[in-house]
Amino acid sequence: MSSVELKSETITINEFEYLISSLKDAQQFDDQDQEAIALGISSATWSLFGVIWPTSVVMALNVHKCRMQGKRVLEIGCGIGLCSIVLHRMGIDITASDYHPRTQSFLDKNVLGNGLPPIKYQTGNWESENKELGKFDYVIGSDILYQPAHAKHVSQFIDRHANDNVEVMIGDPGRENRARFTREMLDLGYSHDFEYFDEQLATGQRCKGRLMHFQRPG
Repeated sequence: MSSVELKSETITINEFEYLISSLKDAQQFDDQDQEAIALGISSATWSLFGVIWPTSVVMALNVHKCRMQGKRVLEIGCGIGLCSIVLHRMGIDITASDYHPRTQSFLDKNVLGNGLPPIKYQTGNWESENKELGKFDYVIGSDILYQPAHAKHVSQFIDRHANDNVEVMIGDPGRENRARFTREMLDLGYSHDFEYFDEQLATGQRCKGRLMHFQRPG
């Protein structure tokens, strides 16, 4: 991580402070070993994993409302992993996943920096299968529908790794692929509900969108 500029900030989630290290901005790039390009990650999208997106903060503020105790939980497209770290601190059985080659090093740094034990992490490429990932009772993700193909790939990935009676919560800030994703989930047999959010974040940013809830009865 030495060849990119970082920043540290304290994010308060439900009265607890989290010290988070992330990329200084979305212009950072370092793929000298070409590991990212080999995975299909272009220079234009390289930094997306390493910045804190407003919707992830909204999700982190809301995960405590979900019935996750005693359940196996998966965060897809975790990026910096703010939601996973919050759940980890709450004692939830959380597995963070992403396919960017730098994600785990940032996640481990932030977990350690907040005085927490190691967090479970697995590679999660939505277009392929990771047999070591297994199945989960609850799946979460925030602002992950930013490309047209994601509607189909994300829905299929969730379904591959979903137990019976699975619950899914996806935070979306109004991406145009949201409606298609919802149709894909309905076609897979999930029920759908949502709630609007409109949050003024501590950074001064205003974040609006939906928390989408899906459930597949066993």
